[in-house]
Formats: sequence, C-alpha cells, structure tokens
Amino acid sequence: MKLAIGSDKSGFYLKEAVKRHLAEKGYQVDDHGTQDFEKGIPFFEVAPIVAKKIQKKEYERAILICGTGMGMAIVANKFKGVYAAVAESVYSATKCRVINNANILTMGGWITAENMALEMVDAFLSTGFTQGLEAWRQSFLKKADQKVAEIENEIYGA
Repeated sequence: MKLAIGSDKSGFYLKEAVKRHLAEKGYQVDDHGTQDFEKGIPFFEVAPIVAKKIQKKEYERAILICGTGMGMAIVANKFKGVYAAVAESVYSATKCRVINNANILTMGGWITAENMALEMVDAFLSTGFTQGLEAWRQSFLKKADQKVAEIENEIYGA
C-alpha cells in the first residue's frame, strides 16, 4: 500500500518515527509535510496537500500529525471524500476504520507517545471497513457510508 504522510513542526519527530516504522514494514511512504524541524510547514498548509491526494485517489490512506491531531483533521475534512479521524489509542485507530471508514489517521505529536503511535498506525492500516462485525452491523454501516456520500454530494455536488 502506498501511503501519504505529513506533519507540521509540532508533529515532526513523531512523523519521522512513523515514517521509519512504515519503511521497515515495506510500505512506500511519501512525505508531503515538514522536512526540517527548523522550517516547519503549518498544519493548514500540509493537510490540504495530503487531502487533495486522497481525494484524487493517489493514495488509499494517509497519516497526518500536528500538535493535537485536531487541526489536521479539521482542515483535511473540508475535502469531499476525505475522512480524517483523530485517534489517541489503538482502539480509536481501529474503530475509525471499522465503523467510519476513515482514510486519514491524525495524531498529536504533543499527546501520543512513539510506541503508541506505531501501534495505532499498524491498527489503522491493517483494519478494513466493517471488519469483524456482525452481518446486520456491516449492512447498517455500509448504508451509513452511502448516506454520508449523499450528504457530501448535496454539499459539494456530484
């Protein structure tokens, strides 16, 4: 799987650790964020770059890291077809995929310890939409996913 990643200055060191971890696991990771801690790119500039690439399906999934993860999520979620979820645990990183079909994981460099972040990233990338759920719940969530797409189409156009 080809992944996009990005951070601002506040998420730089955690992003670098995640990038190394993913490379060791054999993922192709393209970094669209801060490359040098001293020359940080603000979250509101990084998030649109990655969100547009997800929107165009250049990447299936992405990871964005800022101080809390919230700024990246707020900006990325402005783009149609982008579902960025802030996670602070392995459980939330898993459930954002299973229940919400998130395609961007956002994390906080001020909040998330490196070991936890790596486990969260692994969970996010190895989990599928509706994975492990009962048939009735899978059906419900797939209909919900379609409804979200309809709402987006009303807002952004088809």
